[in-house]
Order: sequence, then structure tokens, then C-alpha cells
Amino acid sequence: MTIAVGDKIPGGSFKIMGAEGPEDITTDEIFAGKKVVFFAVPGAFTPGCSLTHLPGYVVNADTIKGKGVDSIACMAVNDAFVMGSWGTAQNADEILMLADGNGTFTAAIGLEMDASGFGMGSRCQRFAMIVDDGTVTHLAIEPPGGIVVSAAEAILEKL
Repeated sequence: MTIAVGDKIPGGSFKIMGAEGPEDITTDEIFAGKKVVFFAVPGAFTPGCSLTHLPGYVVNADTIKGKGVDSIACMAVNDAFVMGSWGTAQNADEILMLADGNGTFTAAIGLEMDASGFGMGSRCQRFAMIVDDGTVTHLAIEPPGGIVVSAAEAILEKL
């Protein structure tokens, strides 16, 4: 079942790149008591994700945070090394780069997609959500190939 507005973010953890290598970060650490803009991409370093989706959030990070958002998080079914390198390459210093390497969280929220036709296996659909203290208050899931409803500019309009 796909997560919906009004649902709580399921418990779990991601990997992030720390100073000494990959570290765990829990959903409670990310979402509890905070307002978070959380978006996901099918894959780090892929064209739409690198040319449009993540850069929109990098450019608009200050404006988004100025609307009462505590943090912005980007997730992909990639490993922490890839997510860390992609964040560095994109100057995404204001974005928390979350690795869902095994797709466990993606499956828990029901937003998997089969990208095996592209040689990418199971990935996450492109989406963005606003999460307030662990509860989804806005959810925008893109149709295949789209970067409109989950773009930073669209989420800014919902804040």
C-alpha cells in the first residue's frame, strides 16, 4: 500500500556519508519534531535527477527553509558512497543525502518501481512530500518521466 497524506512515516533507517564513512540515521532522527521536505529520485547521477530535480532543491534551499522547513532530504536506492559523492558533485551542502541501498524504506512506503529495463533493478519512484513531525502533510508522486509536481518550485507553492 502506498503511503498517503495523513500517514506516519514508517520507522527505519538510512545510510549517510559521515567523516569516517557510512553511518546510520533513523527516521526518528530525520522527522521527529521537525518539518521536512523529503524527495526521492530513481537514481543518483542519472540525467533528470542531476540536471533538474536535485539542482532545483539546491538552488531553492534557503527559500524552502525560510518557509519554516527544518531540513531537506533527498533519497535514492543507491549506496551511501554514491549519495555522498553525488551530493558533493551537486554542491548539495544544505540537503541531507539519504541512501536506501536495499530499497527497504522504499518498499515500506509502497513507492517501488521496476527499472530493470534500464539495468537499474528495483528503484524508487520520483516523489516529494512535506512531513510534519513524522506525518505526511503533502505527497506528490510523479508520473513516469515527469519532474513537475515533485520539483522544488512545486513544493515551494505547497509550503
